[in-house]
Amino acid sequence: MGLDQEKQAAARESLRFINEGDIVGLGTGSTFNYILAPLAERVHAGLKILCIATSNQTAKAAAELGIPLTTLDEHQQINLDIDGADEIDPQLSLIKGGGGAFLREKIVASAAKKLVIIADSSKQVTTLGKAPVPVEVVPFAQALVAKEIKDLGASVNLRRDKQGKIVVTDEGHHILDCAFGQIPDPRNLELQLEEIPGVLGHGLFVNMADVVLIGRADSVIELNAKK
Repeated sequence: MGLDQEKQAAARESLRFINEGDIVGLGTGSTFNYILAPLAERVHAGLKILCIATSNQTAKAAAELGIPLTTLDEHQQINLDIDGADEIDPQLSLIKGGGGAFLREKIVASAAKKLVIIADSSKQVTTLGKAPVPVEVVPFAQALVAKEIKDLGASVNLRRDKQGKIVVTDEGHHILDCAFGQIPDPRNLELQLEEIPGVLGHGLFVNMADVVLIGRADSVIELNAKK
């Protein structure tokens, strides 16, 4: 089974956590996209749910497939949030944000009773840090934030698209991709980043995932958080 097939298998497995009448958070990113078509199939077959998208991109894709959407203004309590991750360590701490929507993703995840992460086997790591940690910043404070993060030992790059244009989030902010190398204590780094004025959010998700579903070979492995 290739990585794409592993993602598809994990995505389909996550559907068993969705119940009739649920408010469901919908993540963003390449891995998460694999859930939209099978979720739409269940909706068209009669499943009654409402979904809250974590990005304009996901909202557009879901609407095109006929998945019913709502907002946090209407529903502040979410039964289930399903999302992907760039890295997952043995404690189920995550690096997220390759898709650029990690600020909204964290808001939705924090409001959910259960966060289910879907991933292929390449996303499992022994220690976080191979992927950079994205940090969403107020453009006004960008240079200052970059300096503070460099002082923490990271190399910092302003995220740009393939045409070289600065990536602007749905909230109108910029993203700094911060390479720290190995991160043995994600919680400590999380606290350090949150103390920097101008940081609006970051891609470290510590003690948030409840279930991780990882496609591996011909099966899906389920990992559960110890909370």
